[in-house]
Amino acid sequence: MINILRYILAKTLKKIKGSAIRNSKIDSTSKVEAGSNIVNTIMGKHSFCGYNCEITSAEIGSFCSIANGVIIGGGMHPYHWVSMSPVFYKGRDSVKAKFSEHNREPVKKTVIGHDVWIGQNALIKQGVNIGTGAVIGMGSVVTKDVPPYTIMGGVPARQIKKRFPEKMIVDLLNSKWWELNDRNLTNFASHFKNPDEFIKRFSKDLNKEKQL
Repeated sequence: MINILRYILAKTLKKIKGSAIRNSKIDSTSKVEAGSNIVNTIMGKHSFCGYNCEITSAEIGSFCSIANGVIIGGGMHPYHWVSMSPVFYKGRDSVKAKFSEHNREPVKKTVIGHDVWIGQNALIKQGVNIGTGAVIGMGSVVTKDVPPYTIMGGVPARQIKKRFPEKMIVDLLNSKWWELNDRNLTNFASHFKNPDEFIKRFSKDLNKEKQL
């Protein structure tokens, strides 16, 4: 009983911390857990972001699963300048001194497709595009664009394999199932465990609509 109470207390304290969301649009069906900081970001429907994430200037699709401790976007130091220190460029920073206020390059938007799964403590560099259906392994550092339905892992992240054969990937992308409303999703949900069945059922229903 004591262990259960301790667990509940720890969970409650974790949630009390709250999340910081600024200049962002999070769909009402999506969830951002406590301790996460979301800035200049759009998140589509039925997506979630775990605890203690940092997401800046990103566009996140629908049905995405973002684990704890993920960092997406964020600033970059001007390594091609004489110095990379923030005391030489414009903006508020941890250090107070300012010897000059040079403008840095604009922050690049990071785009996460639909139904993307990003594992715990993964780092996604600003300006990267991650395709729909991709998987980013825990602790991975993604510095380049990721094709749809590709499993990536490592530092830097490299392609491990494709989730499905190329023909199936094309069919899933063409289906755009993530754009379906909740009622239609409910009708197709029983087939989601079997991609072949889903594609057949989806194609069949699509042909019916075209004939009407």
